[in-house]
Amino acid sequence: MPALDGLRILDMTQYEAGPSATQALAWFGADVVKVEPPGAGDPARGIDNVPRDYFMYWNCNKRSMVLDLTTDEGRDLLLALAPHFDVFVENYGPGVVGKLNIDYDAVKAANPAIIYASVKGYGLSGPYSNRKCFDGVAQATAGALSTTGYADGEPLLPGPTTGDSGTGVQLALAIVSAYVQKLRTGEGQRIEVSMQEAMTYYMRTRISMAPGWGETAAPRSGNGPLAVNNLYPTAGGGPNDYVMIMAVTPKMFADLTRAMGRPELAEDPRFAHNRGRVDNTAELAAEITAWTTQFSKYEIAEKLEATGVPGGPVLDTADLLSDPHLVERNFVKKIDHPEHGEVPMLGWAPRLSASEVELEAAPDLGAHTEEVLAADLGLDAAAIAGLKERAVIG
Repeated sequence: MPALDGLRILDMTQYEAGPSATQALAWFGADVVKVEPPGAGDPARGIDNVPRDYFMYWNCNKRSMVLDLTTDEGRDLLLALAPHFDVFVENYGPGVVGKLNIDYDAVKAANPAIIYASVKGYGLSGPYSNRKCFDGVAQATAGALSTTGYADGEPLLPGPTTGDSGTGVQLALAIVSAYVQKLRTGEGQRIEVSMQEAMTYYMRTRISMAPGWGETAAPRSGNGPLAVNNLYPTAGGGPNDYVMIMAVTPKMFADLTRAMGRPELAEDPRFAHNRGRVDNTAELAAEITAWTTQFSKYEIAEKLEATGVPGGPVLDTADLLSDPHLVERNFVKKIDHPEHGEVPMLGWAPRLSASEVELEAAPDLGAHTEEVLAADLGLDAAAIAGLKERAVIG
């Protein structure tokens, strides 16, 4: 039995911060019903510069129904569904749930035991609470951009969307925790997650490296100030022909010199002690670069493995989908794409020995509307047809 079998979630989320949370719960077995507006549905399905694949990556293993919540009838249907679910999740912009009259009080009135979870850029209170927020904004206001880039350059936006999906993982953990508590007490509760605050969780190491307690900002240091903890170019000369090496202990450094075929460097007065490796980092980096550029990034990774040095090749996003390690571990799945046929899709990292859920493709817009209304509200074909005629559902 999947770990969260029986947990039912009304998913009112869009884009990524909310959908990443509900997808994670679906991959543990929760029944996630994604409620979308008529027409285009979740904007992540594809508008302007947002590709359709983006929606596919964040909405697997869900069901989709279409409700027009701007109508009284659509809102009433949603509230009628609420007692059949354990969790209600939304990440609308500031004030939207109030305008739709589906705020915490309204949903709790329909289901007193509901777990009502909200993701907001800056939370539900405070001077920034009315500001809109997306991934990059959350990263900026959490300090992430201030530490990304070179010391003498401008801040840079990191590739990973941790402002969104990093928030989503914390939201999923909060929902599971509230659900466990509900199983003990029978009571629901309200969950609030601020994207800015969630993003600071991933900044703790960088913050700890700043001198003092809030007196000095953590610096930008590019690819790393230390030769033994840095990226190095490899043969090939491509934009991702690099390897990351982290020989951060004295033993690891000695092992690195063996991998290089230069064991004498471990005894070199310039590099024999940590202080020397710091003071002479440019000279040490030159020695390491002279070695790494003779081989491919994969060959360097094998040499590091042979001597026990932590390191790995810089894989690009295409490499991930064909990486032999991920493929052998069945982390790369195959799903049917409406435009491209069978395509690879990355799986879900947590593995439970007594719980397994097969990856399913993201649902077509409104594919499960009739199924949910019939099963949960007992509506017959005539009633559903009438709702369609009045454009309440789609």
